[in-house]
Amino acid sequence: MSSKGMVRAIFLVVFAVWLMIWVMLPTKLYKNTWTPNLETTLNSTYFSGQGTNLLLFSFPLMFIAAFGCAYLHFQNKSTDSSNHSKRLGLDSATALLKRPVVVMAPLGIVSALEITFAAMFVALLIWSLANYLYLSFGNLHMHKEGEKIWEAKLRSVSLRLGYIGNICWAFLFFPVTRGSSVLPLIGLTSESSIKYHIWLGHLSNILFAAHTIGFIIYWAITNQMAEMVEWSKTWVSNVAGVIAIVIAMPMWVTSLPQFRRMKFELFFYTHHLYLLYIFFYVLHVGDAYFCMILPGIFLFLIDRYLRFLQSRQRTALLSARILPCGLLELNFSKTPGLYYNPTSILFVNVPRISKLQWHPFTVSSNCNMETYELSVVIKCQGSWSDKLYKELGSSLDRLQVSTEGPYGPTSSHFLRHECLVMVSGGSGITPFISIIREIIFQIQKPNFKVPRVIMICAFKNSADLAMLDLLLPISGAPPQISQIQLQIEAYITREEEPMTETHKPLQTIWFKPSPLDSPISATLGPNNWLWLGAIISSSFLLFLLLLGIVTRYYIYPIDHNTEQIYHFSYRALWDMFLVCVCIFIVSSVVFLWCKKQNAREGNRIQNREIATPVTSQGVSPWFSGAELESLPHQSLVQATKVHFGSRPDFKKTLLDLKESDVGVLACGPRKMRHDVAKICASGLAQNLHFESISFTL
Repeated sequence: MSSKGMVRAIFLVVFAVWLMIWVMLPTKLYKNTWTPNLETTLNSTYFSGQGTNLLLFSFPLMFIAAFGCAYLHFQNKSTDSSNHSKRLGLDSATALLKRPVVVMAPLGIVSALEITFAAMFVALLIWSLANYLYLSFGNLHMHKEGEKIWEAKLRSVSLRLGYIGNICWAFLFFPVTRGSSVLPLIGLTSESSIKYHIWLGHLSNILFAAHTIGFIIYWAITNQMAEMVEWSKTWVSNVAGVIAIVIAMPMWVTSLPQFRRMKFELFFYTHHLYLLYIFFYVLHVGDAYFCMILPGIFLFLIDRYLRFLQSRQRTALLSARILPCGLLELNFSKTPGLYYNPTSILFVNVPRISKLQWHPFTVSSNCNMETYELSVVIKCQGSWSDKLYKELGSSLDRLQVSTEGPYGPTSSHFLRHECLVMVSGGSGITPFISIIREIIFQIQKPNFKVPRVIMICAFKNSADLAMLDLLLPISGAPPQISQIQLQIEAYITREEEPMTETHKPLQTIWFKPSPLDSPISATLGPNNWLWLGAIISSSFLLFLLLLGIVTRYYIYPIDHNTEQIYHFSYRALWDMFLVCVCIFIVSSVVFLWCKKQNAREGNRIQNREIATPVTSQGVSPWFSGAELESLPHQSLVQATKVHFGSRPDFKKTLLDLKESDVGVLACGPRKMRHDVAKICASGLAQNLHFESISFTL
């Protein structure tokens, strides 16, 4: 076994042990046999009752996250793009598991592998609830004189539903940790796994709502409604739980698909109540249960704070290309050491439009071809993007912009296929721009086998064909594009024939540089993963050190040397405070150190003279057949066939492909993605491997 395989095996074993602890947690063996022994060994005067949970539930995932960063760093250093097919090739079993099985709203496109893990997770929840109830029903304690058995059982069921919701929270924050090292280890990105956060969020809210309603009913029928506002000094704070669920309800309602699509801004702002939700939730469950879900929250807070630090910097915006179809391409300055893969995402904030709103956009540039520039494509289809389009059209000479990212896959996995079919609808073409540019770069390498590429684009109007102009970088492209087996099938669905009127030319706007702007760079520099691993490990160890000191020399004397009992909620407050302090101190020190290194690189870039290419004039040639002087552009036009008044026949196109390994990427309207996924899932062709690129289900 190779060293990489051995490291992955270690991570897998640690993760399996962590899962097994969750499986054993609700059992009689854990409660009656393991717990006394573990508490005797691990619950010391330094960690009180948290020692067991810190070791069993927090340490394994923090170990994977920290050492996973080092693994990803050295993996990226040794990556050789020329052997993608060998390194990333899928065996038949893996390909079968990743094939879409369920394609329906509201679940979206779900593969066999996802169904398997979802079933295992649901089985864990059912197993845990059944065992909790088995133990509690066998040892019912009447909390009130005259309490009936069914009332005690109602209280017990309501309490255990809260325990099950806590399991969901143990996984809830991993999918939204954009700079996580845990997701790349299993081949995921935050963008591709956001649906898991949605599923877990809905499930946890259902469980917590049932938990709350159950207790309210119990308190009502036993005349104990005053319990709702009790803030116990020695046990769980009921009022903190009530406040938490009150905060959770608007977050949950506004996150529902129908509401989110109609009122996205309300969803966006309401969802930022998560900080208050976490705060009162932890006060409710206490420090011991907080340590069970700590890794997800700890890693999320590190990522969120680093993103905050990165977003405080102003990004150098070099130019913008405005297409007549309502599409924008923003070109930023970047450091040469910033590496990212195709289909990566950059979050953009324009304070002139909104100081709070951040919007994700696909990176269209290629970090190998465009050493000093990074580009994103924006489709005007909302109030924010419409305002940006108008601002750029108002003769601005400078625009203040901040960015976060880019975030994306750790490898160019699409290159492993013999044939690559990219299906897009409207602005869904934007993720494929970076893929085409990557192929243009890779074709220059000797003995590199590039897949045959078929791009199927559906547009509403012929003006939208101008999007194809973005397939080439702003400074042109090498002649090697003619060597790519590229076939573009463009469909204009709302026009029966080419429009004869004159179209506006593609417009390029160049912005004046500002000394306050800096190029986009990795948050922690070229060795981003190593520094992130250092932050994770150092901040967690510092947290354990400070927690031990506070517990031993402040909390312990109060509990044991006086008649007082240290407040139950104050313990949770200490935990949250120390977590935030440790993350703030360590992350700030590392970030400021790396910022100095990035500033030196940024000064070299600002002093570099960038030639301004000549802006092309005239109409877009995609449907007029105009003669072009540029060989790359001419090759692209020749590879394009435009169909008017018709829609693509996905089934015929996909089933006619003869290659043994065909990658099918789809991006665009949900119905289109679902139609393509259903064809790949039908079993009519075994050579189709589907992947959806979208933020929505």
